[in-house]
Amino acid sequence: MKSHKSKQRWLNEHHNDDYVKRARKEGYRSRAVYKLLEIDDRDRILKPGMTVIDLGAAPGGWSQVAAIRLQGKGRIIASDILPMDPLAGVEIVEGDFREQAVFDRIMALLGDAKADLVISDMAPNISGVAAIDQPRAMFLTELALDLALKILKPGGNLLVKVFQGAGSDDYIRLLRQHFKVVTVRKPKASRPRSREVYALSRDLIS
Repeated sequence: MKSHKSKQRWLNEHHNDDYVKRARKEGYRSRAVYKLLEIDDRDRILKPGMTVIDLGAAPGGWSQVAAIRLQGKGRIIASDILPMDPLAGVEIVEGDFREQAVFDRIMALLGDAKADLVISDMAPNISGVAAIDQPRAMFLTELALDLALKILKPGGNLLVKVFQGAGSDDYIRLLRQHFKVVTVRKPKASRPRSREVYALSRDLIS
């Protein structure tokens, strides 16, 4: 019963959310676009000519922002286990990138090239039990880093959602071992009570 009430409360909040309403009005696929837009306005991580990999991309909001900011110059490869409607300028790989066949498809699209930027807004299905949810969330951040280290060019950047809690400080320290600059951002569109932040890691150490 408590779970049902919690879900109903979330649905009510979601439908009354100003960012949700704004996204619908402005033609974006999700409210999450405003998180990336704010970060990019501040940190200028998306530039024409880049190759961008979007992990956990569905429904496609972040890929949508990337496509706008790249201005048709560059490449965007979006991957998710969920289906995603086609998006102009975005190459979609459906499947779990932990699986070799899916990873190979991403690598095949890249060819001999390396990515300039990996972005990840991945989150686990939330059970409401912190002891379960936090390890799942940290596992996804570790997967994003692992893939980034394989496909980023030297000097490349990684933007990944991190849920603050057990393991998050260790993860930030790990990022600092691989990138010259690591900054933690909390966009205005991120709900205040949410433990999510975004770790922006810049200039991959070769």
